[in-house]
Amino acid sequence: MKKKNPVNPLEEAELIKKIRTPIVGLLHCIFIVLAYALSFLFRFNFSIPDYYQSILWNTLPAVLLIKILFFYYFGLLHSSIRFASIYDLWQIIKVNTIASFVCAVSVFFFYRHLAYPRSIFLLDFIFCLALIGGIRLFGRLWRDRAIFQTRSQNKKVIIVGAGDAGIMILKECRMNPAMNYHIVGFIDDASSKKNLTIQGVPVLGSRTDIPHIVEKHKIEEIIIAIPSATGQEIRTIIDSCQIPNIKIKILPGIQNMLSGDFRLALREVKPDDLLGRETVKTNKKEIAHYIQGKKVLITGAGGSIGSELSRQIVQFFPQQLILVDYNENDLYFLELDLKAQYPNVPIKVVIGDIKDIGLLKFLFSKYRPQIIFHAAAFKHVPLMEYNLSAAIQNNVIGSRNLIYAADHYQAESFILISSDKAVNPSSVMGATKRIAEMILQAKAKRSKTKLIAVRFGNVLDSKGSVVPLFRKQIEQRNPVTVTHPEVKRYFMSVREAVELVLQASTLGKGGEIFVLDMGQQIKIYDLAKSLITLYGLKPESDIPIKFIGLRPGEKLAEETLHDIEKTKITKYEKIFIAQPNNFNPYTLRKRIKHLEELARLRKDPEILRLLKELIPSYTYHNTV
Repeated sequence: MKKKNPVNPLEEAELIKKIRTPIVGLLHCIFIVLAYALSFLFRFNFSIPDYYQSILWNTLPAVLLIKILFFYYFGLLHSSIRFASIYDLWQIIKVNTIASFVCAVSVFFFYRHLAYPRSIFLLDFIFCLALIGGIRLFGRLWRDRAIFQTRSQNKKVIIVGAGDAGIMILKECRMNPAMNYHIVGFIDDASSKKNLTIQGVPVLGSRTDIPHIVEKHKIEEIIIAIPSATGQEIRTIIDSCQIPNIKIKILPGIQNMLSGDFRLALREVKPDDLLGRETVKTNKKEIAHYIQGKKVLITGAGGSIGSELSRQIVQFFPQQLILVDYNENDLYFLELDLKAQYPNVPIKVVIGDIKDIGLLKFLFSKYRPQIIFHAAAFKHVPLMEYNLSAAIQNNVIGSRNLIYAADHYQAESFILISSDKAVNPSSVMGATKRIAEMILQAKAKRSKTKLIAVRFGNVLDSKGSVVPLFRKQIEQRNPVTVTHPEVKRYFMSVREAVELVLQASTLGKGGEIFVLDMGQQIKIYDLAKSLITLYGLKPESDIPIKFIGLRPGEKLAEETLHDIEKTKITKYEKIFIAQPNNFNPYTLRKRIKHLEELARLRKDPEILRLLKELIPSYTYHNTV
């Protein structure tokens, strides 16, 4: 027995394509004839006199030819019946109107001797529109028949936001039964939408009604569908959803939906969503021109900022990417990840300490990096308060050595990753970052290398941020520890921070401190409550929030500029330039050498006094 040859899907699709238009054309011909015949039947109460029967058959070929030609010309014979839309309906109305007008003119011109009933044209227009529009409506209803089949096993869901995005989600859920969502209703604060029904789904109330609605309708999941919502709005919505065991999902911004499959756009709420920051607009061509074909060195490459820098820079195909860090595990996995995605970009991994001058000589003499991103630093504020010497050696002396090496080996540019804690510092970490900025500015006055610094605040969900700590505490069902009920911080996603760092690096001429727009400061207490809610738990009752007091070196709120600094705008709205204060480079170098000696001898009290001399705005706590 012979086996049947398997059907080639491409050949089958091509065959369907070839026969589809003739079949649709034949179907339209039948409807045109039927509509024309029905118009005569209705005009004469289903009893057409012989004389008008002859008129019907004499004029039918002309009407059929005119209409089918217009339908073909305007593409109705190629439009999908199963995926018909409002646009298709308007097309049918428009084409049918034009075709009926041409038919009327033709009949009166060529058959003016006949006593042709004028009402036929109106009846024919109505019947033709009903039949041709009706078949598309039927096709659409057949495709969407799952809408009317309520499945008991589907998750009961409410959508927060009865705007365009919410309606898009409703349509997607109906068109894709595999999503297993039963949309019970919308939530919207707009009073104009109260008690409305949108495509058969009611607006059940405002966000303050969410707990009651969830309990009444046994809701299992909440979808936030407000792509334009600010971080404050998202946090307020999440605060309204403090209901145990309820999952919260979010629809990302419209720009993210356009870059991927809409059905996959719904996802769990991430800490980044709590910022609600606008999408960063950067000039990719400028960044590509700056990086492509260059040797790029990144210190602290295994950290949050360093690894994101590596992932974004490798996309612009540098000539070589040199990754430096003391943490071998982080570098190992980063290298595997980058080489898997970009096998054609040469990547060199170096395990080492930036305080090692021998290592720096080796790196710069062997690889001759053209662009250096210096992200290696000790960043934990309380920890550095008790480890002054380590902070000085790493953040000040290590940075100085790198800056000098970049200048000596004539690198094109050097970018120091700084911190908002460098502004009027109250911590050792902040003070060391400010001194690194001063060393860079002093060297920039006499260097051909473009030496710049980029200053920004906390990176949300980075290794040093509060988010990983809060998550661990929540997962272990321990109290979430917040230093103070009023403590605020600037936050930025690591992706956004790095995009802006790369953009700022293309603007630098040398000596600038670029300040990134951090938006509004966020209360850490509010952030903690939102994170607890995202775990399906209730703040205070399920997970208590415990205030432990400000730690040494911490402020209630951060700043982005010194008291004596002013800002200058750049051509990018989220990047500013801090106008530097004047200081004596010779005195600075002398004091840095003294600071290096004190750190080597671990004379912490004297270090603190010298830091105060270097930075008059520095306020320190007596922790030594």
